[in-house]
Amino acid sequence: MAKTTTSTQGLRTAIERSGYYPSLVADAVESTIGTEQVDAFLVHQETTFDSNEVRRHVTVLVLTPGRFLVSHTDEHAPDDTSPTPYATTSTETVRIDRIESVVVSRVVGNPAEYVPGAPPREVVLTIGWGAVGRIDLEPAGCADPNCDVDHGYTGAMTADDLSLRVSEAADGPDAVEHTLAFARRLSEAIAGSGR
Repeated sequence: MAKTTTSTQGLRTAIERSGYYPSLVADAVESTIGTEQVDAFLVHQETTFDSNEVRRHVTVLVLTPGRFLVSHTDEHAPDDTSPTPYATTSTETVRIDRIESVVVSRVVGNPAEYVPGAPPREVVLTIGWGAVGRIDLEPAGCADPNCDVDHGYTGAMTADDLSLRVSEAADGPDAVEHTLAFARRLSEAIAGSGR
């Protein structure tokens, strides 16, 4: 969940509420935050199905006065590298002035009957800071159907650093609201960073 004003204790409570290796996740996040103030956070626990396995992972986003922190923890079944189940946790810290885009995609039902301020049923939050990009290419062409000249390629480059999908059906209406609140705070922080 995202909070608009909070503390490290509020963040820890949200991590514990997610129920996903809370000691491990909190330790990774808190050691990265250090003594900085927590302005907003979002804890998103997701379950996915991979063949015959159920996989869980959690993503924690934290906004401080000068940084944006992303922590992601995955669990793994025993494999060739470990005879017991294990988890991997990674954290990345990005200066606020490095964030290039915050995209919020909203899905609403019955758009003809939409009432301003009504919550969407699903939100996809995409944040880009230039660490990961995706290039989609396709052959270029012209309007002449008889042309057989090679026109090269055309395409689009998209920032693809982080994308979270939160839905009312899977996560509850509060999670959708908290995601929107976090996106709003992050956008405000970027605007105030003097970029």
